[in-house]
Formats: sequence, C-alpha cells, structure tokens
Amino acid sequence: MRVPVRNMVGDTVDEIDLRDDVFGIEPNTAVMHQALVRQMANARLGTHKTKTRSEVSGGGAKPWRQKGTGRARQGSIRAPQWKGGGTVFGPQPRSYEQKMNRKMRRLALRSALSTKAAESQVLVMDALEMAEPRTRAMTELLTRLNTGSSVLILLPDANVNVERSARNLDSVKTLRANCLSVRDLLGYETIVMPREAVDVIHTLLGEAA
Repeated sequence: MRVPVRNMVGDTVDEIDLRDDVFGIEPNTAVMHQALVRQMANARLGTHKTKTRSEVSGGGAKPWRQKGTGRARQGSIRAPQWKGGGTVFGPQPRSYEQKMNRKMRRLALRSALSTKAAESQVLVMDALEMAEPRTRAMTELLTRLNTGSSVLILLPDANVNVERSARNLDSVKTLRANCLSVRDLLGYETIVMPREAVDVIHTLLGEAA
C-alpha cells in the first residue's frame, strides 16, 4: 500500500510503502473487540468494597431476649435486614485483569492499523518537529493537514516540543509508536506519524518481528 508523504506545510512531497502484513491485512473484528475489552478491563482498579455484618461497628449485644416479647427474634442490630447493617454479597476488592497472548495482541493491532489505512485515515509526514512548544502552531499544522475531528500522533521516540504543543488540545493525543493500543487506534479519527514512526511500527508488528 502506497500513501502520500506530507511536509509541515501540508504539501505532498513523496510516497511511502506501508507493509501489507501490517497495514493491509483483513481486519479480525472479534480479536480487536477482545483486545479493546481487555484493555478497558485491565484499567479498572477493582477497589470497590462494602462491609459485611462482621465488619460494621456495633451490634455486639442481642437487641432483646429471644422469647416472650412478641417481636421477631433478632441476634444483632448489624444483621443485613437492619438499617446500618452489613451488606449481603456486596462488591469486594478484586482484579478485573484479562489475559491475551502475544500473537492475538499483535493481530489486534495490525487489524486496527489496517482498518485505518483502508479508510485513508493514516497520514504520514516526512518530519514532525516543533521549534518550541506552541499549541497554536500544532492547531495550525493539523488544520493544514485537514486531519478531522480527532488526531492520534504517533512519535518514534520522545519529542518534548511536539508533546507539549498537543497536550492542551482535547481531541489530540501523542503516543510513542512502540506503545500502540487498540483503544487509542480506534478512538481517534486520524493517525498522524512521521516516517520514523512507520519504521518503528514495521519493526514491531511485521511478520518477521
């Protein structure tokens, strides 16, 4: 697959080949969905907790004698049927972690990239550099590139000026190319990356990797 390469002005200056085994496969929707659910589940803290009848305070004494009062027998005012009592089968701290083997994770990423490439939502630049961190400069660049409503910028390595220029924009996110996730790839309309980031992705997800 060949896609145009843009410069900082927005003009097409070259073309680049995207590897078919990374950007041109038949997307596996089921694996993408599983990877997305896994990522969202692994982000959950699982710290929710309710107290059982043994953990709430009070209730050490029997509220009234067993027989002769005409009332129902009770053993503790902290039983579940009492106001302020313990919770039955309430949530307890747990891990929501889901596992997924490496082969499936890589297939999900290749499927997401192929989906974006098929919809012409992958934009490659010859270079992506900022002389200084300026949000306005990043906004003007994305406008010239006609990137759409939301943008994921993939960087080959750390680039402080680009990251700081984009961090105040709600619809723009910067990410290292070696830290790809299905949630980010599918959550943004357009993917913008320099040539070097394409090389990182080819190395990371190519069949020979």
